[in-house]
Amino acid sequence: MNIQGSIALVTGANRGLGLAYAKALLAAGARKVYAGARDPSTVTLPGVIPVKLDVTSPQDVAAAAALCGDVDLVINNAGISGGAFLLDATDGEATLRRLLETNLHGIHAIAVAFAPVLKANGGGALVNMLSALSWLSLESTSAYSVSKAAAWALTNSLRNELRAQGTQVLGVHAGYIDTDMVSHIDAPKSSPTDIAARTLEALAKGESEVLADETSRQVKAGFGATPAVYLGAA
Repeated sequence: MNIQGSIALVTGANRGLGLAYAKALLAAGARKVYAGARDPSTVTLPGVIPVKLDVTSPQDVAAAAALCGDVDLVINNAGISGGAFLLDATDGEATLRRLLETNLHGIHAIAVAFAPVLKANGGGALVNMLSALSWLSLESTSAYSVSKAAAWALTNSLRNELRAQGTQVLGVHAGYIDTDMVSHIDAPKSSPTDIAARTLEALAKGESEVLADETSRQVKAGFGATPAVYLGAA
């Protein structure tokens, strides 16, 4: 995927990693960048086009696909977190449903709406922002890890279905990223700028998966350990 001259949509682009993606795309020579956000007034980056887009809203998704009919790159970045335990009788089920609605079904909805757009514009690329927690569950990430594992499986399936139309599907894995979402967590964090840069590099190389930081590389390498890293909390 050639970023120079591309036309891109980034979901959740008003802050954090989404904002870093939008900045990186402009710096790399994208011709146009649509910046999706639930409240488009919160998109303040010069040079992008704000788009009202809640990925859990069918109306918003359909309207965005109609408005952004010229895109050849879609970055599925929008996501949420939540800390309830799966077996929490009060909040466990509700939290899991809420996380799946955005982190799984939101990605799916965008893919369904924009697959025909990408096909019409030559194939292009679809990027799904995943996580090292797609492969690993910590004590405090149970429901979130379920949603990201499902999103990883979705990404692999979408890659198979979109291959025939020439669409590159890139899954991006990373550990904690220094954004508002994890500001309460005391742990090593990667720079959003670095994650965005590595993602664009992987796109340019035609890759299908990028382990964008040291955490994701360590977790993936732990698949071959005995016991495998995903079999117990790290």
